[in-house]
Amino acid sequence: MCQFLFPIIATNSPICQMPLCSRILCSFFYLGHKANISLVKFNKKLLSLVIDSHKAAWILSSRDSHTHRTKYDMDKVYLRRNGDNEELHISFRYINETLRLDREFNFCRKINENIDDALNRIRNNIEKELNKKAKKGKKKTPSQTRAPPPVYSNEEIPVEILRSNINKKIENMTLAKLLEEKLSDLQFRVIDQTFQIVYNVPWVLNLTLPANILAGYRVYPSKLELQFAGRAYSIGKWYKAKMPKSGDLRLKDIWENCGNGLYYETTNNDIGYYLKFQLTPGDEFGHFGPWVEQITKAEVQAGPGECPFETRHCFTKRSLDEDSFRVVSYNILADLYADSDYTRTHLFPYCPPYALKIDYRKQLYLKELIGYNADIICLQEVDLKIFDFDLVPAFDSAELGYNGVMDQKGTCGEGIAIFYRKSRFDLLGKYELNIGEGIRTLPQFTDLWNKIKRNQKLVERICDRSTTLQILVLKCRSNDRYLLMANTHLYFHPDADHIRLLQIGFAMLYVDHIYQETMLKLNLTNKGELSLIFCGDFNSVPECGIYKLMTEGSVGEDFIDWISNDQEKVQNVSLTQPFRMKSACGTPPYTNFTHAFAACLDYIFYQTDGLEVQQVVPLPTEEELRCHIAIPSVVFPSDHVALVADIHFKPT
Repeated sequence: MCQFLFPIIATNSPICQMPLCSRILCSFFYLGHKANISLVKFNKKLLSLVIDSHKAAWILSSRDSHTHRTKYDMDKVYLRRNGDNEELHISFRYINETLRLDREFNFCRKINENIDDALNRIRNNIEKELNKKAKKGKKKTPSQTRAPPPVYSNEEIPVEILRSNINKKIENMTLAKLLEEKLSDLQFRVIDQTFQIVYNVPWVLNLTLPANILAGYRVYPSKLELQFAGRAYSIGKWYKAKMPKSGDLRLKDIWENCGNGLYYETTNNDIGYYLKFQLTPGDEFGHFGPWVEQITKAEVQAGPGECPFETRHCFTKRSLDEDSFRVVSYNILADLYADSDYTRTHLFPYCPPYALKIDYRKQLYLKELIGYNADIICLQEVDLKIFDFDLVPAFDSAELGYNGVMDQKGTCGEGIAIFYRKSRFDLLGKYELNIGEGIRTLPQFTDLWNKIKRNQKLVERICDRSTTLQILVLKCRSNDRYLLMANTHLYFHPDADHIRLLQIGFAMLYVDHIYQETMLKLNLTNKGELSLIFCGDFNSVPECGIYKLMTEGSVGEDFIDWISNDQEKVQNVSLTQPFRMKSACGTPPYTNFTHAFAACLDYIFYQTDGLEVQQVVPLPTEEELRCHIAIPSVVFPSDHVALVADIHFKPT
């Protein structure tokens, strides 16, 4: 039928991009229009075919999604209530071969509901399922099936909770009161099957695997939410299989075990295989809940080949210790900005759309970051979802041992984050400042604020920015030295050199305030004992005022940055900062490299009183950056490159 219908539609028509069922419908409307008849006059068989095609497409789509399955113990009913929440979740699996029913039931009831009403709701649902089976059985011929199961009325389906020792039914009690009972003495009965009642066992609320999996990269759940359980106590198993001829990946005997744990390192031997992840949630007391499994939507794909960051890993194979530590600063390009039509057609038109997808890019930058073996990682443009579901699970793990702190940029869906290795540093304090919000109110800003507050357009522009400053106070565990780690991402606009210079001016006032406060709290007298490191995407080239302020200590009122926007020009303002600072990686030609703009915008500034640079990991060459026109690309996950420097504590 499709061969008959579709040739009448031009191959470049938008209809050809529609799902199968939609194309069939559009073809019917087209034929009906040509024959000057209405759709309702079409043969009923054709309409039936449309409906059947729609069902088939839906079934195919559903099968492609491989939604996760939960393996309930058949003799247990699971009750879950989170803290003081007013909802009680009830889950169980009922199997009755005689009635030809095998179904998982999940209910959410109010905690103050009477138990009789809740059981009646369960009874109604079971009745519907049983009667569906009975009706389906009647439609089949005697040669196709056994006699259909009986049709049940609600009253004929026993669903009850009993006191097991006296076999007495519990009635006229709220669910909240039920939870106060000794649940091990109670039983839940459905028709002829008895269930043990268990409460708040470890549970998997959500499990999702990534849509794109590359050979040679780490695969892990892209979303994993646990309840009454912890990742460290849960058991993960990985399996792989080729698509069978039947097309049914649910067959058990096709899967082979290929790994254990919460992640799996794929290899080229996995290309063309589907992966299945099975997770048994556990808690610190050794309790385990029902396992959940999910199958990937697509096979493992070939990776992009060797990436330039893997060459850089040759310089970071060994972790540092004692008086040295490794710092990384990296703008990883938020999905918020990468996944849009404008980005694909204007900002990065040279990058294949699939390589801009977050499921592709995050595999690359996670492998890149892990391979640097850093002690401190400062990130910019971190999506909230990436921090929660990718970075924290990977880095705050027993394997890597980091702690991560993130600060959101206002109400934006991205922000900045710092990860530090817990075996090397202790966190003593953390501070977060929205610079735009603090300009008018913080006492440390009063003098500078008074100099600009009369320029209304300038004030509106700088105060409306969500630029955020993040500061951590870290204590080095090996030598009792201290670090003040700052991280930021300044305003990006081309005509905003004056805004960025003011932002760093305000930021350094706040940093100095925290520095002096920390010196007093820790009773320190030597500046070498507390050292400042300031990382970030400063969106400023070395010729601009930010680099001058950070490395020379001052910017005069006649500096050219102040007049980057004539209507907002800054007058009679000069800036100073009290720290002796250098750029750990110097001023490389490029830290940002796109087809429209390429320059040095990122820095790791460090205080020279107590610190010195041991090694700078070489940046990618211009040839590598231009290999795919510009970055991001299939081998570069961001439009920025990571800065990596090994820093050493000077003797005090």
